[in-house]
Amino acid sequence: MNKNNLQTASAPIGIFDSGLGGLTVVQALQKRLPRETLIYFGDTARVPYGTKSPRTVLGFARQCLRFLMQMNPKLLVVACNTVSATALDVLPGEFAVPVIGVLEPGAAAAVQAARKIRNAGECTVGLIATEATIASNAYATAIARLDPQIHVIGRACPLLVPMIEEGRPADNPVVQAVLAEYLGPIKALNPTAMILGCTHYPIYASVIGRSLGSQTQLIDSADQTALAAAQKLSIMGLLNSESESGGLTCYVTDQGQRFESVASRFLGGPIGQPVWVDPELLETTPLEQT
Repeated sequence: MNKNNLQTASAPIGIFDSGLGGLTVVQALQKRLPRETLIYFGDTARVPYGTKSPRTVLGFARQCLRFLMQMNPKLLVVACNTVSATALDVLPGEFAVPVIGVLEPGAAAAVQAARKIRNAGECTVGLIATEATIASNAYATAIARLDPQIHVIGRACPLLVPMIEEGRPADNPVVQAVLAEYLGPIKALNPTAMILGCTHYPIYASVIGRSLGSQTQLIDSADQTALAAAQKLSIMGLLNSESESGGLTCYVTDQGQRFESVASRFLGGPIGQPVWVDPELLETTPLEQT
């Protein structure tokens, strides 16, 4: 594999997610790095990843990142908690540019929040995420490395991603009933912080926050991931200082029209029609592209 760093400051940042949730990371990147050109890839034909095996998730992630490498990015952002939890120990070594995920920044932010709130001794951090992320135990492991006195209570929430991608608003009675059932056991433990362990979940942040109460700080890893991306590019000397504002191009493997309508809710405005990519072509992307 060619590890020579041939990227320039004007090269784009590639962002990958299993579906639409990674657009919350796009939004955070646009706010923090407005001059950067962003390329988003949503594997909407094969979403959700959260119910699939780690082997399948790793294979899909490889294919999608190889596709993004064809755009000559200077950085790859895995805006998917499931991939970050199950495959990010493998993927960075396979590509010629840095690969960062959302899990480590989110875990660090949760530890920081817990340390500010707790008085002494052990405290509890809540985590809601996909089944694969919960099963991986990756958040608990990452948090334990930073502070072994923080106890993580996780809950898989498989219904949330479909409801968000269907466009169900936070005030929908079905959404509120589902959230009440998911959050109830964690709320009873009075967590100092709650990690939104899927990039879809910030769409429901307002109702989650109201349900848990002001004593629990919500942790949205999107902002922390954007900060980590900015720090990485600064260290590499690849922050774009030339253009006045960067652009966004989106690629999807299915449902381009639905993506456009839902994405406009995520980003707060129209984004235009995404480019469709045949998922069968992903399986033929040669290794030499990386």
